[in-house]
Amino acid sequence: MRSTPGSAEVTDATVLAIDGLRVVFDTEQGPVQAVRGVTMDVMAGECLAVVGESGSGKSQLFLACLGLLAGNGRALGSARLQGAELVGGEERGLASLRGAAVGLVSQDPMNALTPHLRIGEQLTEFVLDRGRMTRPEARGRALELLRSVGIADPETRYDQYPHELSGGQRQRVAIAMALMPGPVLLIADEPTTALDVTVQAQVLDVFRGLRGQGLTIVLVTHDLGVVAGLADRVAVMYAGAVVELATADQVFSAPRHPYTAALLEAIPRLDAEPGARLAHIEGQPPGSQERLQGCPFAPRCAFARERCRESEPRLEWRDGRASACHAPLPGGWTP
Repeated sequence: MRSTPGSAEVTDATVLAIDGLRVVFDTEQGPVQAVRGVTMDVMAGECLAVVGESGSGKSQLFLACLGLLAGNGRALGSARLQGAELVGGEERGLASLRGAAVGLVSQDPMNALTPHLRIGEQLTEFVLDRGRMTRPEARGRALELLRSVGIADPETRYDQYPHELSGGQRQRVAIAMALMPGPVLLIADEPTTALDVTVQAQVLDVFRGLRGQGLTIVLVTHDLGVVAGLADRVAVMYAGAVVELATADQVFSAPRHPYTAALLEAIPRLDAEPGARLAHIEGQPPGSQERLQGCPFAPRCAFARERCRESEPRLEWRDGRASACHAPLPGGWTP
């Protein structure tokens, strides 16, 4: 076992152990660092939410773990799934893990399914190709999963094409497809972004049910409001690095990093005064090729000190939680 900021210790209960992972894209203008030395662990049976603005590196972090980076991308460091190294592995080995040990739910339900194949064919293709089930067994499991994710009349939906389903139904089918082989880890990358608020709530209920069944889930999102009541722990990313990692209760009741506090303050509230302006974070995140000096959040931070502009803080583990800040909020912050 080892001690890391991602968890108290890495034991046999660790499903995914990420250690010093970096993602670099080679471009005509030079290398771009999308992920800068992330260390975190995903524990068995937990729901870990990874949040941050668009471009913070949260999606690329897990695409790197699965060997799904764009052709000009490189992953450096380590990511181990139940002890098996993922970074630098052969494509054949990674392909055997994707869809089997790890299920991936993408952020666009409109494009997650193949338009010319029936729903049943897409659900059963993986297990049939690998001889893991007979055709009757695969159909039975597919119908069971469609039912479990809230698809009404699964027998009819099984024989339909994606265009005959609504966006919410297609997202539920995508979740069922990721669960079909019985993975040990489910990675959901912005699974509610393209859905309206009513369907979004229904899809989140599906994830709550999966969490209640003990499935290990990583939920990638830009919206802290989505993870309330769902996540056990929250990792907040900014400019390709983790700036805070704590339990969901700690993050929502008393965040230590000013960026986390700013994200919470930007959540729209039903009790706001009529006509009140929505809170937002001033400025923009650093550009992908911008040379970083000091804390990347310092130009947007109301609490920044001279030291913040001179040296980048390291992620430090203290009092059961981790944060990377030279000027952490004392006692946390309450909205």
